Amino acid sequence: MTIVLLLMILGGLVGWLIRDKKKLLKINSRLTTWSIYTLLFLLGISVGTNDKIIDNFGQIGFLSVLITLFAVVGSAFVAWLCYIIFFKKQNP
Repeated sequence: MTIVLLLMILGGLVGWLIRDKKKLLKINSRLTTWSIYTLLFLLGISVGTNDKIIDNFGQIGFLSVLITLFAVVGSAFVAWLCYIIFFKKQNP
């Protein structure tokens, strides 16, 4: 847990230091995207090699779809709420 917090703080500091460097931000964006793709691929391998998950996929499937649906709807709602609160320009 401590390592995760330290890495988040370190990442925030590095981000703050490079906030004005457009080229580094573009590279960082690409690295972030590819890191997420890699993590999703590795997660898929982990799920595919887990016999318990594969054997119970029928039972897990419905709950997974339900949880995913609520997570997506909830995330979209919170993103919309943040946009309204922080980014939408107020009419005088």
